[in-house]
Amino acid sequence: MAVKTIDTVMFRKMFLAGAANLEAKKELINELNVFPVPDGDTGTNMTLTIMSAAKEVNSIEEPDMLSMAKAISSGSLRGARGNSGVILSQLLRGFTKEIRDYQELDVNILAKACERATATAYKAVMKPKEGTILTVAKGISQKAQELAETTEDLEIFLPEIIRYGEEVLAQTPDMLPVLKEAGVVDSGGQGLIEVLHGAYDAFAGKEIDYTAVGAGGGTTMVKPSEQKETDIKFGYCTEFIIMTEKPFTEKDETEFKAYLESIGDSIVCVADDDIVKIHVHTNDPGLAIQKALTYGQLSRMKIDNMREEHHEKLIRDAEKVAAQQAKAEEEKKKKEPRKAVGFIAVSIGDGMNEIFRELGVDYIIEGGQTMNPSTDDMLNAIDQVNADHIFILPNNKNIIMAANQAQTLTKDKDIIVIPTKTVPQGITAVISYMPEADIDTNIDAMKDGIANVKTGQVTYAVRDTHIDDKEIHEGDIMGIGDKGILAVGQSVEETTKEMLEQLVDDDSELISLYYGQDVREEDAEAFAHKVEEAYPDVDVDVHSGGQPIYYYVLSVE
Repeated sequence: MAVKTIDTVMFRKMFLAGAANLEAKKELINELNVFPVPDGDTGTNMTLTIMSAAKEVNSIEEPDMLSMAKAISSGSLRGARGNSGVILSQLLRGFTKEIRDYQELDVNILAKACERATATAYKAVMKPKEGTILTVAKGISQKAQELAETTEDLEIFLPEIIRYGEEVLAQTPDMLPVLKEAGVVDSGGQGLIEVLHGAYDAFAGKEIDYTAVGAGGGTTMVKPSEQKETDIKFGYCTEFIIMTEKPFTEKDETEFKAYLESIGDSIVCVADDDIVKIHVHTNDPGLAIQKALTYGQLSRMKIDNMREEHHEKLIRDAEKVAAQQAKAEEEKKKKEPRKAVGFIAVSIGDGMNEIFRELGVDYIIEGGQTMNPSTDDMLNAIDQVNADHIFILPNNKNIIMAANQAQTLTKDKDIIVIPTKTVPQGITAVISYMPEADIDTNIDAMKDGIANVKTGQVTYAVRDTHIDDKEIHEGDIMGIGDKGILAVGQSVEETTKEMLEQLVDDDSELISLYYGQDVREEDAEAFAHKVEEAYPDVDVDVHSGGQPIYYYVLSVE
């Protein structure tokens, strides 16, 4: 018998299952990223975005379609991180606007919702590129329109639009040369497909683990950090997977469980084909590991000291009190008269943060490349800056869309997003600000300033890939310019020198070097001296940036 409608209960299950599947597949999606840098990757950003929405859905006591639509839209918009997360939030926003007035969804409503989702997402992107998540969404929308004219059966409609979405995803390398060069499909498109797969699994009645989205019922587990230390009988939470080298029989499972019970509690032992998942609380993890090795090799080993977590909770409680006091001070500041202009900058590293503070930036959002701030982080920062006009410096191309989204959600202050893509651009933008000039003049001056800055960043590759006509292997040192990878090598200094050769020209007057937390001051000073010798007509400044991940961030002006 054909299934023609989805009610509110099923829709809730489908959305949460989609979020859970994205969470489960996020590392796979991260591996599809073209740039092999250790940053806030697509899978992580999309997962954090949809989990923000899932949290809102879970907080509704008696959900109907309207309340769920509002929760999904608001939660994803505020939780959006990175370009992929912002686009996903816009897809969800458009989709939920179409379904919110119905209590049951059929193929026609779903087709219209897909169409509206795609239109909303395309509208949000300044210069849409084909071969991305947008293309996959468009393909799904077009297929949904076509199928809605030929079938009312959701058991035909849903798997067919997912199948067609996968076809479009497989074509993305033919649309974006950078994907073909790296030998991958678009990571954002893959993330969207994973959401749909999870949703369809729930529709088809597959049992879903909702742990990731906090949707599970039943007994409330007491986390180790919530226990008193004296109540912790077994101090180490131990987890691992056994990759069995011979059949793991029911007898083996019974004997191993009995052994684990003799050395601990909170035992989970789940066998599936040739792998066995183990969880145990024990005072001697080594005993559990030694016994497990008799069955095969071990993978994904994780040992947490639960007593240490208790101590950390005490520290967090003290920090919470300090945060409350700081909040009281912030509230006091809000009651003071507003100033005309304020600044917000995204930064990471004590040195970088201090430079921005010295330049007069009011609020620093820490995160940057390694963890892209969400739209909600931006909104919180805006709330803290008591000014009529607020300039936001995203300082990362993957954060600009979240900043723009925060701008559209802010009604009581004038928000100006200066599209800085690197920290040096952000520093130049602040320096270019003229207190005596009006807002429009300053916008032009700041944009002109960043246009004259060439940026380089030196980091390491986290995976093998081929990009910008360069063969890159995990662990290689990369020099990344504003438009791609400029140099690849084995030495930080040599790679940085090679990159500088491509950035410095006859018009260059200043090289600024910001060294990271993994570079010693004396080494940075010595390297700066070598740069001065190589470019005697150019001034060279060296600063402690303190940034993780990037050995050097530099600018040439």
